[in-house]
Amino acid sequence: MKKDSVCCPPSLIPSRETSLFYLLGVLIALYMLAGAAVFSSLERPAELQAHQLWENRLRDFSHEHRVSCEDLKHLLSLYEEARTAGIRTKQGRALWDISGAFYFVGTVVSTIGFGMTAPSTLTGKVLLVFYGLLGCSATLLFFNLFLERVIMLLSLQICWCHRGRSRQSDTAEGRASDGNRNEECKPSVYQVTLILFVAVLLVACGAASLYSVMEGWTYFESLYFCFVAFSTVGFGDFVSGQREHHEDTWVYQVANCLLMLLGVCCTYSLFNAISVIIKQGLNWILKTLALMCQGICHFRMQFRPIFKICFSDSEPSKCCCENDNLHRQQVKTVSTSAHSMLWRSCAPSAIGKCLCKVETVCDKNHDRTKKGQDICSYKNNVVYGRPLPTWLN
Repeated sequence: MKKDSVCCPPSLIPSRETSLFYLLGVLIALYMLAGAAVFSSLERPAELQAHQLWENRLRDFSHEHRVSCEDLKHLLSLYEEARTAGIRTKQGRALWDISGAFYFVGTVVSTIGFGMTAPSTLTGKVLLVFYGLLGCSATLLFFNLFLERVIMLLSLQICWCHRGRSRQSDTAEGRASDGNRNEECKPSVYQVTLILFVAVLLVACGAASLYSVMEGWTYFESLYFCFVAFSTVGFGDFVSGQREHHEDTWVYQVANCLLMLLGVCCTYSLFNAISVIIKQGLNWILKTLALMCQGICHFRMQFRPIFKICFSDSEPSKCCCENDNLHRQQVKTVSTSAHSMLWRSCAPSAIGKCLCKVETVCDKNHDRTKKGQDICSYKNNVVYGRPLPTWLN
C-alpha cells in the first residue's frame, strides 16, 4: 500500500499485515455484534418464559408441600454445588474411574471442555493447568500434521491424475514440463476446503446416527452435538457417554473417543483452510481500498490546479509524494491545459484588458494571427484579469 499511495505521508501508512489485522478485528467485532443481536432476539423471550415457568413451579411446590421458598432455594443451591462433583438426579456412570477420567482428559487436550466433569480438589486444579498446557499444545501440533497429511494425499492424487492424462505430451516436451507439472500437482485451497468439508460432513452424519441410537437424542440434536463437540466449543448441554448403562458398552466408549478425535481433526483442518480463504478475501478488500484511495488522490491532483486557478492567486500547492519530479511535471501539464481552456472561454475579443498578471511576460516569438488578437505562450500558468503590458498598447 505504500507504493500505491499518492498523497499520504509514508509515515502514516500502515503495512499490509497491520492493515489486515485492523480490518479483521473490525469485521470480527461487527460479526459478533450482528450475532449478538440475532441470538438475543431469538433466545431472550425463551429465557424470560423459562424464568417465569420456574418461579411458578417453585411457588406451586412450596404451597403444595408447605415448604418455604427460601428453604427450597437453599436446597437447590446445595444441589448445584453437588452437581460439580458428579451428583445427578438420574443415576449416571462413574465420572472418575479410568474410563471416565480418560474421557475427561480427552476433552481437555482437545480443548472441548464440556464442563460436565471438573476437578474439585486443589491439587487436581493445579495439575490441570500444567497438564492442559502441554496436552493442548501437543494436540494442536497433531492437528496441523493431520492437515499436512491431507494436503499431501490430495497432491499425490492430483499428480497421479495429471500423469495419466499428460503422459504422451510430456515425452515431447522433456524437462521443460517438470516445473509446470510440479505446479499443477499442488492443490488449491478451495480443493482442500471442499475435501475437508465433505470429510467433516460424512463424519458428523455417521456420528449423529450412532449418538441418536445410543443416547436417545433426535437426529437433529445429534448433529448439533457433533458440531459443538467437533468445533471444540463444548457447551455441555449435550454430552455423550454419560448414562449408567454406557459403562458396560466399552465398544461404544472406544467408538465415541475415535469419532471425537477424527471429528476434531477434520473440523480444525477445515477451519484452517477457511481462514486462508478469508485472508485472501481481506487482501482483496485492502487492494480495492488502496486502488480507490489512489484514484481519489489522483482525481484531486488532476483538478486541484483548476480550482486554484478559479479561486485563488497562489500557485497550486504541491502534494507530498514519493516522486516529486513526476508530480511537478503532472501539475505543470495540468495547469497549462487548464490555462488554455480558461483562456479560450474567458478571453475578450477586443484588446484593452488582459487576463495575465503584470509580472507575466509573453514569449518574444508570439504570433499575431489577426489584427487585435494576440496568441501568447505564457511562462506563468496563473491567469487573472490585469491590464496589458505597456509594450502591447
